[in-house]
Amino acid sequence: MNHIGEIMASEISETPSIFAKILDNSSIFEGVKNLLHEKKIRSILILARGTSDNAAHFLKYLVETQLGLPCGLTSPSSVTIYRSTLHYDGTLIIAISQSGQSPDLVGFATAAKSAGATLISMTNDELSPLAKLADFHFSLNAGPELAVAATKSYSAQLLISYLLVSTWSGKEFNGRLLISQAEKLAANKDLVSEAVASLSRNREIVVLGRGFAYPNAREAALKIQETVKVSVQGLSTADYLHGPISALSSQTQVLLIAPAHTPAGSMEEAVSKIRMKVGQLMWIGNGGSPTGDDIVVSGSQCDDEIVSTIADAISLQRLAMEFAVRSGFDPDAPEGLSKVTLTN
Repeated sequence: MNHIGEIMASEISETPSIFAKILDNSSIFEGVKNLLHEKKIRSILILARGTSDNAAHFLKYLVETQLGLPCGLTSPSSVTIYRSTLHYDGTLIIAISQSGQSPDLVGFATAAKSAGATLISMTNDELSPLAKLADFHFSLNAGPELAVAATKSYSAQLLISYLLVSTWSGKEFNGRLLISQAEKLAANKDLVSEAVASLSRNREIVVLGRGFAYPNAREAALKIQETVKVSVQGLSTADYLHGPISALSSQTQVLLIAPAHTPAGSMEEAVSKIRMKVGQLMWIGNGGSPTGDDIVVSGSQCDDEIVSTIADAISLQRLAMEFAVRSGFDPDAPEGLSKVTLTN
């Protein structure tokens, strides 16, 4: 009989080898190297749900910062519920999905292609409807993912998103360093021990990030909600200052996602205001500005903020998984959830 959390823990530990597999097969991206020019792409839209939607936010930041192209997130219900007519000539749709099966994603992708869009998909199933529908498909190479809470597939989505945009921008990076840093995090048995011991299900939890850390903040919040059964906010520090901070109390547990090379001052205003009410903060990653009694969950030390963000997903996944186990919940099979969510 498996111990609770054993499957999720095992899948998180597979992440470095999945990174290696993706990088060993990176030549497949050559097939889309000239796509933006050949198809006269003027804008990019990303199609995703759930965990994959958090990866979509990461890809959105990549497109906007590395390519300077307009990039947005789709609203599948515009097609599946409101039956809108699309006009997508010169538009690239990038669909991100672990299963590639959700009817609303397939329905939107079908309508977008009929409206003139070019479709790229990344899924963990090359035979899935989204994979078959796409003009270009990229496999997550994550293998079977049995734990309901997605982990290794999310990390794979981040890396493939990075490689895809790097193909278009001409940027190169140190893949070996990413793998070694991911291995270091995965092998650290005490990575989140102090943080998990300090967390309580009975006090509000807020997870914040800025820029490339924002998608991981959303993902950390989602993972804790899925596995620990508590309501958690995952926000950008900028948005937090625009209202939600009014609910901050001395009992609020604030987790700050801060990968190595986080831009100086990007979170300074929010941290300063939060410290006025909260004595101890928790940091995930090697960036930021921890002081005093703050708790720090180690992250990676890659060459830049973007790649550090990819590796640091391991730290937030471990935090959620071990927090769930300590709280008496089974993160492998959270009650009320299934692996594949077939939204219409």
